[in-house]
Amino acid sequence: MVGDDHSGGPDRSAAVVVNGAGGGPPVQESYRLRRDAELRLGEDGSLLLRQTRFRLTLERPGMGRRALLLRLAADWVGDVEVGRLISGLEGESRVLPAQLLLRRLLAHSWLERRVQVDDRALLDLVPTGLGRGSLPESRPHTPGVRYRLSRFATLQHDRGTLVAASSLSTLTVGCADAAVGAVLAAAVPGLGPDTVARMLGVPPEAAGRVLDELATARILVTDAEYEAEHDDTPLAYWSPEELRLHHRSRAGRHALPVGGTYRMRERFAPQPLRRPYDGGRAVELPLPDLATIAKADPAFSQVVADRRSVREHDDTSPLPLERLAEFLYRSQHTTVVGEAGGQEVGHRPYPGGGGVYELEIYPLVARCAGLDPGLYHYDGVGHRLEPVAGWGAAADRLLAYARAAGAMPRPPQTVLVVTARVQRLMWKYEGMSYAMILKDAGVLTQQMYLVATAMGLAPCALGAGDSQAFAELSGLDPLVEPSVADFLLGSRRPADTGARP
Repeated sequence: MVGDDHSGGPDRSAAVVVNGAGGGPPVQESYRLRRDAELRLGEDGSLLLRQTRFRLTLERPGMGRRALLLRLAADWVGDVEVGRLISGLEGESRVLPAQLLLRRLLAHSWLERRVQVDDRALLDLVPTGLGRGSLPESRPHTPGVRYRLSRFATLQHDRGTLVAASSLSTLTVGCADAAVGAVLAAAVPGLGPDTVARMLGVPPEAAGRVLDELATARILVTDAEYEAEHDDTPLAYWSPEELRLHHRSRAGRHALPVGGTYRMRERFAPQPLRRPYDGGRAVELPLPDLATIAKADPAFSQVVADRRSVREHDDTSPLPLERLAEFLYRSQHTTVVGEAGGQEVGHRPYPGGGGVYELEIYPLVARCAGLDPGLYHYDGVGHRLEPVAGWGAAADRLLAYARAAGAMPRPPQTVLVVTARVQRLMWKYEGMSYAMILKDAGVLTQQMYLVATAMGLAPCALGAGDSQAFAELSGLDPLVEPSVADFLLGSRRPADTGARP
């Protein structure tokens, strides 16, 4: 076999057949090619396995191994069927090499594995990693020890099957039998092999095997491990949601798609760079004189050194419209530059993933000289403010939350709510889209800090905002365009001494 180095790793591939007590049905295994992998036939007779960035080539595989791989790509195959297939095509002397190939594919996560009792499928073990060392170490259950559902276990529907996964493992478990889902529910308070045997209606040996697999996949953990997940470092610091997002958005630990896969290209048309607007008359903003600004601005190194969060605004002299216009232009002015991958891309004063620029700015204006209070959308292409909503109860809530989150003695003059047009980014990127949104929001936040500092304004980023109040006020569907960041802006007092990082 030629391709990625796929040698070594824990041995989870040996065929297992356990006879039930008193002549009960044995526990058996069957295998199939993982569903996210593709088998191709080369013109030179070779076979190529492909899965995202992984490749495995088998040169001159022979009739038997070729037939075996084609069968694995089509359906579940057991050890007995492997022997019959190979011996029928090439003779019994070729059965062992075919079984060795099967074990190598198993050990390096090219195959899914099914645990069954006779013809009753119980569990499907599906790897998320690929290559050497991608499978977790075996964790056989300890007799007499109670097992519980891990704090990091999640359940979801996938292609007609309930799938259990843990952020602590690279092995997921498909509940091929619905009764296994009931076992997972019963594991919340804790259970042992006797309970598993009773709920599944299988012999003790089969119940122990099910418990072994669930423990290996870190779906079930011992009482001591469960307490450690809550009380001991480092796991106590992690929430299940944050750990799952972290692992999913980073390549290496798994072989799932990450990056610009254009996964929606064949299903939906991409959204334009400029957000469509069908409301009332927009407020045209004055263009700043960048040449004059360049002469008046302090040195960049000084701006970086002076950057602070300023939590008091000069309400005797509120931020004027022309200053807000300059700030928005220098932070978010957008230029359409063309297409990439069939999607319109652009340029802004800050870098954005793939030039997609999914972020939008919605100023909630409480006090701005020359502008009525209310919620606006900044059109970075046309350099204008588009009215979204007048002032109301939701605006009061949004402003009150921003004041409290910013620890401000008085309400801020303007709250800049940053949203993400998620469909625009997710049209191209897979596995990392939300993580990229947060990174882009961080870059925009720094851009706004530097612009505000250079302009002598009072900036302050917030750790969180009231997304529900914003959705109510704006009328935006939070699944289409959620708020992802918040930034306070106002005029700075002449002798401000309250700035802090």
